[in-house]
Amino acid sequence: METTLYLTPLKKAFKNAANKQNAIGMKAYMLNQFEFYGIKTPERDAIVKLFLKTNRLHDYSALNKVVQWMWQQKEREWQYAAIDVFNSHQLLWKTSASQLIQFCLTHKSWWDTVDGIGSDWLPKYFSLFPNKQIPITQRWNQSNNIWLQRSSILFQRSYKKNTHTQLLAEYILQHQSSKQFFIQKAIGWALREYGKTNPEWVLNFIAENKIAPLSKREAIKHLNN
Repeated sequence: METTLYLTPLKKAFKNAANKQNAIGMKAYMLNQFEFYGIKTPERDAIVKLFLKTNRLHDYSALNKVVQWMWQQKEREWQYAAIDVFNSHQLLWKTSASQLIQFCLTHKSWWDTVDGIGSDWLPKYFSLFPNKQIPITQRWNQSNNIWLQRSSILFQRSYKKNTHTQLLAEYILQHQSSKQFFIQKAIGWALREYGKTNPEWVLNFIAENKIAPLSKREAIKHLNN
């Protein structure tokens, strides 16, 4: 399958929906790191959903090529759409999809795509391949890449009662002294989410361990309400 041919209808739809004024604001919001077509989220979601209705992939190799191609395009809407395309083909996923996931986490990286992957891909991947959860997230947590570190801390944020608390604590404590804003925020966010399920555990963790003030503020934001 020719990747660019497969994506031609989506490319045409993106160009038709482009809005230069919106693009200026979107680019500024992302600190001028990325170009945009200027398509707002609801419209982009509708475009991608319509595209996927009639444009399905049938093997993982093709899916991998398509997502990598989309990820390397300059307009940010392509990365957002790639998250949806990969997510909608879950039945094709293989164990080796972790390589593609890591590629996307470490290229064109910023909180928007990293957290999108964390929401849409990671829980599903680790549900399909549970034996990969600890080896992969441990490697990410110990890496020098802040986006992999962030992903290792946050990947359980939707797990609720199924949260592996020992792993959560280990990954947070590995970076408790980090000066990185996105890591401090990740620690607070992870604790805040688990605090909705087990506030006592979170309060005890904060009392027994020193974490950054930003992380602590984020963690207890709703615990005193």
